[in-house]
Amino acid sequence: MSSISMRKTTLAAAGLAVAGSLVLTGCKDGNEEIPAAPAAPSAQASQPGGYATPPAGAPSSPAAGGYDGASGAPAAGGGAVAKSGQAFKIGEAATVPFSYGSNKGGQISIAVTTIEQGNPADLAPLNLGDKAKGLVPYYIRYTVKNTGTTDLSFTSVGHIKGLLADGTEADKVSIIGKFEKCKDDSLPKGFVNGQSQTNCVLALAPAASKVSGAEYWGDPYNNLASPPQKGLTWK
Repeated sequence: MSSISMRKTTLAAAGLAVAGSLVLTGCKDGNEEIPAAPAAPSAQASQPGGYATPPAGAPSSPAAGGYDGASGAPAAGGGAVAKSGQAFKIGEAATVPFSYGSNKGGQISIAVTTIEQGNPADLAPLNLGDKAKGLVPYYIRYTVKNTGTTDLSFTSVGHIKGLLADGTEADKVSIIGKFEKCKDDSLPKGFVNGQSQTNCVLALAPAASKVSGAEYWGDPYNNLASPPQKGLTWK
């Protein structure tokens, strides 16, 4: 994996997030203050991105934080949670279990709504220099809705990556600070059942290719689950 960062302190975290793809870290202003993330229990350290694995023997109800992604168990709000490797069309929502921190289980609905092609000139404020030469930005916008009973205030729903036409991963940019064309904010205070928010992930593709799909690989849709599971995809 080739990992490139404008700040060495972010290199390790970025490399863990997208193994197998190029990672660029864009910085709008070297003097910009970055808000500190909420303090997290030590149980988060075992999972990338701060997601905690449900403890052994946890109930199978998604609202309680326990889930086997291969089963498609009924969701608390009706329907069924998404199965390992399940494919969706752009705009379709997937119900998934969601945990952030120790014993904070919940359930969300997540949908990739649009994949917009940008202009290479859009990347200028990120100061990526020659590292982004020949690459075209794509904005993957996705909506998160709280469909469970847990208040998810100030948590973050990440683990979205772009997919090229051949199914391989697109290059991802981890943004330090704010990038107005592609905002990826934490969930606000009072993010309870029924609340929703649209976020964005910035992916890059060579001019000869394009970002035509996206994948969600948050817990448990990854090889850290037992047994290993596949991510959810949108095209």
